[in-house]
Amino acid sequence: MAIIDQVPVLSMNEGATPAFANSIGKSFERFGFAMVRDHGLDPALVEKGWALAKSFFALPETTKGTYRIEGGGGQRGYTAFGTEIAKDATESDLKEFWHVGRDLPTTGHPFSTAMPANIWPSEITGFKPLFQKLFAEFDRVGNQILSAIAMHLGLAADWFDDPIRDGNSILRLLHYPPLSPDASGLRACPHEDINLITLLLGAEEAGLELLDRNGNWLPINPPEGALVVNVGDMLQRLTNDRLPSTTHRVCNPPPERCAHSRYSMPFFLHLRPDFMIETLTSCVDAAHPDRYPEPITADAYLMQRLQEIGLL
Repeated sequence: MAIIDQVPVLSMNEGATPAFANSIGKSFERFGFAMVRDHGLDPALVEKGWALAKSFFALPETTKGTYRIEGGGGQRGYTAFGTEIAKDATESDLKEFWHVGRDLPTTGHPFSTAMPANIWPSEITGFKPLFQKLFAEFDRVGNQILSAIAMHLGLAADWFDDPIRDGNSILRLLHYPPLSPDASGLRACPHEDINLITLLLGAEEAGLELLDRNGNWLPINPPEGALVVNVGDMLQRLTNDRLPSTTHRVCNPPPERCAHSRYSMPFFLHLRPDFMIETLTSCVDAAHPDRYPEPITADAYLMQRLQEIGLL
């Protein structure tokens, strides 16, 4: 079947303008996804990030395994190949990853129990300062995109500033190792993201697909260096499904690409742990009754979902 609809590529070179807010809002309402170029992430910083991530994943399995935090739900450090499983899936994903979280003050912060301290691999020179800086850059760009979302929803442009202040966001470094052509399972089984929005680099390597409203798998092929941005479950819940959290997957490569690794870098932008997720009143009316009448804190929701995907 010919694919007519395509996720649009939008420019953010002028920031969160009303025009950009309208365009990205419509893309989210239609697809749950958008592609964004001219986002302002430093290409040199990103390039260095790719190099350091690849260096880490090339370390011996025994070395990488020393950075796994037992009982940590994969929220910091290393998660080994075949650990994470999509909700309701029967096979684990074919990937390994490293998580960088937000640095909080060492003592006295109210979120310190919900947001553990980062750990850093001593084998890779410059890993910590590079990814601290890249985390801050993703945070900045994500805040701009949230401003546009707020405007699209008829809220003040700074509406999300407080809900995401010291939020439990995570930068994931992802490695999908080479596969045999007859490998079972998928690099990432169909799933939705837990968080508010996801900003993804690295989707130029084919494989990412979303499930459209007609039940077709639609390939996502961004221009070089563009971000793929998608709505997560928390934003879907907040907006009473006006902005949908869309099912997506990462397919296995064709035979000629099976010998190649695939790398990507998603930034999962989260609310602060104590934020109460309650349906926005502006997204409820007679035609759209509240689908989520019971509020829940962002941290409680996250813990539920981490259990569902096998990380807790």
